[in-house]
Amino acid sequence: MNLQALMKQAQSIQKDMMKAKNEIDNTVFDGENGFVKVQVKGTKEVINIEISPSEFDADDLEVLQDMIMIAINDAFKKVDKITEEKLGKFTSAMPGMF
Repeated sequence: MNLQALMKQAQSIQKDMMKAKNEIDNTVFDGENGFVKVQVKGTKEVINIEISPSEFDADDLEVLQDMIMIAINDAFKKVDKITEEKLGKFTSAMPGMF
């Protein structure tokens, strides 16, 4: 394999990686825990938090804060999982480059 062909292959892989990353960035992931639901973009930007009013006692703020944190982290784990599934094939093919 010559250097020109190798560079062309690397450019193709880079293009595929950017396409996959863009797809992930524009996907909305849902996270939930009990009566709290959150939505985040693949960029890990929280775009919505929903609390079920029928389940919520306003006096229990500490529990609510914990539930929101758990739901957000659940959504972030889903982002990381999809990112690894879609981009892991690229990074494992070229160890040391990323």
